[in-house]
Amino acid sequence: MKNVLTQEWDLAVKRRTFNFDWKFFKGDNSDAFKKQFDDSDWRTLDLPHDWSIEGPFKKEYASSTGYLPGGIGWYRKKFKVPESLKGKKIFIQFDGIYKNSEVWINEQFLGKRPYGYSSFHYDLTPYVNFESQENVIAVKVDHSDFADSRWYPGSGIYRNVFIHLTDQMYIKPYGIFVTTPNISTSEAEIQIQTSVKNENQNETTCQIRHQIIDAVGKEIAACSSVETIPAYGEQDFSHSIFLVQPNLWAPENPYLYSVETKVIKDGEVIDAETTPLGVRSFHFDAESGFFLNGKNLQLKGVCIHHDAGCLGAAVPEKVWHRRLQRLKEAGVNAIRMSHNPPAAELLDMCDFYGFLVQDEAFDEWEHPKNKWVEGWNIGEPSLDGYASDFIEWAEVDLRDMILRDRNHPSIVFWSIGNEIDYPNDPYSHPVLKDRYNVDKPEAKGMGDIAKRLAKVVKQYDPTRPVTAALASVIMSNETDFPDALDVVGYNYQEYRYLKDHEKYPNRVIYGSENGRHHDAWMAVEQNHFISGQFIWTGIDYLGEARGWPIRHATPGMLDLAGFKKPLYFFKQSHWSDKDMVHIGLTSLKEEHPDQIYWDHEVVCDWKGNEGETVRVACCTNCPEVDLLLNGKSFGIKKRENFPGGTIYWDIPYSKGTLKAVGKRNGTVCCTHELKTAGEPAKIQLHSDTTTLKADKQDVAHVEVNILDVDNNLVYDANNLIDCEIEGPGEIIGMECSNPASHQDYKATCRKAYNGKLLIYVRAADQPGTIIIKTSSVDLESSSVVIKVGEA
Repeated sequence: MKNVLTQEWDLAVKRRTFNFDWKFFKGDNSDAFKKQFDDSDWRTLDLPHDWSIEGPFKKEYASSTGYLPGGIGWYRKKFKVPESLKGKKIFIQFDGIYKNSEVWINEQFLGKRPYGYSSFHYDLTPYVNFESQENVIAVKVDHSDFADSRWYPGSGIYRNVFIHLTDQMYIKPYGIFVTTPNISTSEAEIQIQTSVKNENQNETTCQIRHQIIDAVGKEIAACSSVETIPAYGEQDFSHSIFLVQPNLWAPENPYLYSVETKVIKDGEVIDAETTPLGVRSFHFDAESGFFLNGKNLQLKGVCIHHDAGCLGAAVPEKVWHRRLQRLKEAGVNAIRMSHNPPAAELLDMCDFYGFLVQDEAFDEWEHPKNKWVEGWNIGEPSLDGYASDFIEWAEVDLRDMILRDRNHPSIVFWSIGNEIDYPNDPYSHPVLKDRYNVDKPEAKGMGDIAKRLAKVVKQYDPTRPVTAALASVIMSNETDFPDALDVVGYNYQEYRYLKDHEKYPNRVIYGSENGRHHDAWMAVEQNHFISGQFIWTGIDYLGEARGWPIRHATPGMLDLAGFKKPLYFFKQSHWSDKDMVHIGLTSLKEEHPDQIYWDHEVVCDWKGNEGETVRVACCTNCPEVDLLLNGKSFGIKKRENFPGGTIYWDIPYSKGTLKAVGKRNGTVCCTHELKTAGEPAKIQLHSDTTTLKADKQDVAHVEVNILDVDNNLVYDANNLIDCEIEGPGEIIGMECSNPASHQDYKATCRKAYNGKLLIYVRAADQPGTIIIKTSSVDLESSSVVIKVGEA
């Protein structure tokens, strides 16, 4: 790969990736920041990188963070800067380092950043050497307190790094703010604020030009002005552009324009930025819920964490694309980024796919929460975490989240905290009665902090509401906390919706975190003032484990590999407009037979004892379903007759084919089959792509299925699969999604789980042909070919 700073200077591409060919050492060395330090025996790798996921899993680590290690690590990178860049500004941007990062350039200390989820810049210009002299960036990462989170955070420079090259007069980082204050179907006003800094020793005159580009690259509107900026000064400029008959952004039509901003001096473009533009309006109403572009819309949301199983926190973009596409297919239209700022590229994808986003800053404030070490609510918790840095850094971290993310049309509210008011973890109040703990911090303190954080949000983005997810509304109602919020999130407190709506008629209420069962969704459907819900969760995630040997939490619609779980189809029956039906087996129970939980009770496998009575569960969005076993009907049943949201039949088991037929007005509109499988006989591979780009970033998902001789999936197969790769690529992970698996995540063999396995393959930087070969004892082997082309 070419050194990023020796490429031809072009202001049109001011931002360049700086991810490749870093040196890494797991451990500490007080001299590692020095320029002449010998790092020749350090490991060479590309970013993003998460060292924790390399393991090993050990019981002595924390259940909260997935029984994986923390520690200290160092990164170094050497690079040269050509003489032609003298007089330019050079910034480095880190999108996320977990955590306690310290950065040096040529032994000059640039700064520290404790919070592991913040993006930040440093100005390298004063310390850079040119031409033949080498430069050295050194980064120390200290994640020694590994039990510092309630979920898996990862360790290291786990997000992208960029170099920004600008003139001495430039658009400040995050210095553009695009808003759409007035919108109709006939016309939209686009306001553009631009912050420009002049580091020249003389007053400088420039032209600021904005162009609005449509989705096919055509300029459809523009404006400009000539401005004068004093020496060593900075100024904010405001422009308005009107679009005729705008194409409005919405989940069903995520149309994206872009704003191209140029700073022009003496006829030359000296700085440029491209900003996404989704033309939309929205508001929350205390009586009627959420409105987008004037239409009432229910938020059908999921909460997600940032890891991807065997890949840890360093998740390639293609992995998120696959996950988001599957959530979209289920009818999901909203995502809560729990409980920290996400990767910037994930927000780009939400803009593209049309997800409405809650961007969240913190999981704790100035007092620490419990981080369980032996298992959830077991033993003595750790109290390490962000609380120790909150007082000094919270307003800075919140500001930087708002500035970085405020141009994303997908974001519709900012969250300043999650479950800050969890009873006695850390706050308490006499309203808790016999649970009141006088030794805990008084809950009244939350109100002042909430007001201060909300003020920061409004300073940098007055266009969106402020929210927080409340865990104990009864306690928070005794404080000023809810009053500091524009929109109030209720976590698992659907029972309070009606009485709180009556008591606080001006309060906007929604479900910020909810269970996955039918009643939780009915609380949205049956209460028009509730804007929607965010279920816990969209995807399984590492950490928050119940105790060894379980290493990850399993409430997701998708498992760690991104495979669809039974819950996926149940939520699809609630949320999707496309006809669907899905069946599985569940336990026979006499009490509350209509309460069938798809997150842990239903198994989508047709296997049993001949003649034994079994319960078949069915979820659908069709009015009625016919169930057939080997062609024999067991009767049509209507969805409206099952208030729990799941249709079911009790029938005698017989091996063969079980088929559900969804009907609408008597017409078949969808089907789903389960077939009895025999013994494992063969491996089947399927790649989601047959081509990759030679850019060291492109990724293929190779799904492994274990089949019988008739090509049926063997659901209970757990064979050990060996994998080999040939050609210009590498296996970056193998995920089986088994919560109790402690196999080495970097090995090239892994046991299947529920008959499946996922292999992540990443392209190298050379074209060629990748061949993935899989084998297992007593199984017919399989292979797949992927072509790698020029990037």
